[in-house]
Amino acid sequence: MQTEILWVAPTLSLVLSYLLGSIPFGVILTRLGGAGDLRTIGSGNIGATNVLRTGRKGLAAATLLLDMAKGAVAVLLVASLFPGNALLAAAGAFIGHCYPVWLRFKGGKGVATLMGIVVALYWPLGLVYAVVWLGLLAGLRISSVAGMTAALSAPFAAALFGRFDLVLLLLALALIVLWKHRENVERLFSGTEPRIGANRKKSG
Repeated sequence: MQTEILWVAPTLSLVLSYLLGSIPFGVILTRLGGAGDLRTIGSGNIGATNVLRTGRKGLAAATLLLDMAKGAVAVLLVASLFPGNALLAAAGAFIGHCYPVWLRFKGGKGVATLMGIVVALYWPLGLVYAVVWLGLLAGLRISSVAGMTAALSAPFAAALFGRFDLVLLLLALALIVLWKHRENVERLFSGTEPRIGANRKKSG
């Protein structure tokens, strides 16, 4: 009986964080905003970059912020309700976003949600993440490169800050981000990966 009780908090932490992370804000906002089904637009991804392809910058910004927020809220909420299970919450929220049960496990690529998680776990890492992500996004205007590099910066920054308790988890999540971007990597090598705003300029 005591062993079963010990598993209650970790199990609830994973389930709660997964459910929070699996909320597909991009799909919900585009439907409510009259922009159609996001899964049939552009790349079909449910993240903010694809929402931007609808031409609705406000919806894209809202998706970005909400995807970040759900990662942070999951970690902070579980840390408050079930102390000592923050890392499980981080994993649960991230997996929920990337593989949501509501969308037949076809979710986003995790960059924004990972940032929210990183900020909640140790905010200085969030600053590094944001600088790398936004800096590369502004300089290269290639969303995939900025996102993947930012994700990879998290475990390295954690090691530099001495937060070795976070390194393995963040490395695992970063590798999932890379896996979710495998088609982008192929396009990068072939020179066909689009830049943000390129389609609008061509159509103009």
